[in-house]
Amino acid sequence: MATVLYITAHPLDPQESFSLAVGKEFIESYCEANPTDEVIHLDMYKEYIPQFDADVLRGWGKLRSGLSFDQLSDAEQSKVARLEAIVDQYVAADKYVYVSPMWNFSIPPVLKAYTDATSIPGKTFKYTQNGPVGLLSGKKALHIQASGSVYSEGPLASLEMGYSYLNKVLRFYGIQSLEALFVEGTASLDQASAIKEKAIAHTAEIAKRF
Repeated sequence: MATVLYITAHPLDPQESFSLAVGKEFIESYCEANPTDEVIHLDMYKEYIPQFDADVLRGWGKLRSGLSFDQLSDAEQSKVARLEAIVDQYVAADKYVYVSPMWNFSIPPVLKAYTDATSIPGKTFKYTQNGPVGLLSGKKALHIQASGSVYSEGPLASLEMGYSYLNKVLRFYGIQSLEALFVEGTASLDQASAIKEKAIAHTAEIAKRF
């Protein structure tokens, strides 16, 4: 049995969001093909993800200096413990499905906060004499990204910083099996429905091999 983190980063629902509509169809197809797997839905707009603020940085600094967890302030303890729980859950999973829109050429801020929370030395990567090494080899990831224009190829490709960012982060973690499903061109209202349906049709194929 595998554990899948279904990570969504859109404040609306599948009826209003292209990325969530496709993501919903994918995860349903995946569950049908893999009934014994555990799927955990993490809605980034409902999860508490501490920012890397003064409490977090000071708390980590105190722990590195040799102080015990009990010697941290209440705020430091709360945020540091929550961040550790987030990354531990991430490391324990086998597969990751990210679902997000492209906003301002990149991912929503809540998803960036989540990648910050999972980018922890000693958890998802480690430093060595030869440079950083990812610790999550053997795991799989899929990113479903919706955008109004086409950014995966063509004249706007250089502006795409959503999937390209996650691709770099996850490969830094050691995850080499990484796939993208782009739901692109949805700003063309006369074609948006067909674009969504084409992506949804593709989800069943991806789900079988994922």
